[in-house]
Amino acid sequence: MAIEVSLLSHTEDPLRSLYLAYRTCYSALTPQQIAARIEDERIPRETMRSFITERLKTGHASPLEQVWFEFAISGVSRAFSHQFVRHRVGISFEQQSQRYVTYKGGEFPYAIPKSVERADMGDAMAAHLAQTGALYEAMIEAGVPAEDARFLLPNATGTNFKVTVNFASLLHICDLRLCTRAQWEFRRVAALLRAEVARVEPELGRYLQPKCGELRTGYCDESEADWEACPIGRVRPHKDALFRLYDQYRKGELQPLRAEDWAAIEGDGAEAAGG
Repeated sequence: MAIEVSLLSHTEDPLRSLYLAYRTCYSALTPQQIAARIEDERIPRETMRSFITERLKTGHASPLEQVWFEFAISGVSRAFSHQFVRHRVGISFEQQSQRYVTYKGGEFPYAIPKSVERADMGDAMAAHLAQTGALYEAMIEAGVPAEDARFLLPNATGTNFKVTVNFASLLHICDLRLCTRAQWEFRRVAALLRAEVARVEPELGRYLQPKCGELRTGYCDESEADWEACPIGRVRPHKDALFRLYDQYRKGELQPLRAEDWAAIEGDGAEAAGG
């Protein structure tokens, strides 16, 4: 069961829409006047891009809700879907029903995690799911409605979505679900969502990062133990380290640069190069 994410539609010109929303807040001009200046190119796209970048740095997020993306998502598991629908603000879901969809012949799509295969348990899990499918089919043939036979189906069962999500919500989803601590399936879906947005709107797609990304918070706010175990932790500071550094600065406890520090700064790099 392969995961697939397809961008179906989106705001016609997200960059223009975002600029209009932001500029309306910060300009004496009317939205109509701003739109006219965009149309006749008195406001070029580079100006719009720079203005949006500066606004994003301030944390002004409400205009992001005015840009939306529509996705088809297939080949995901019910384990994924139970996590996905927890994102409730700024996103609308339609999901394949196990009440109205009856699996035929006892066969239903499912996912086997790589960790199960690495443990050499993939065949055993597949055999178990085949037995589940056979019992499901027996229930259907005995007259059990699909809405009740589905009680048998596991979290591994495949499902499909059609969703519409605004950019503010999509940023939040990627903040959490691109983190290396997120479940592998959700990380894969989030990465595919990001790739689809970047394909049509690279200026916006680059902001879809884990929360520690340089265009997001820039630091890790998980536990310090999780940060130490993270494969990208070495290039992202932990929030506690930042707080400790600030506390040292506030108390005047930062150590002054030593003579050898200045020698390293002012040197020609021969020592570092092994010369």
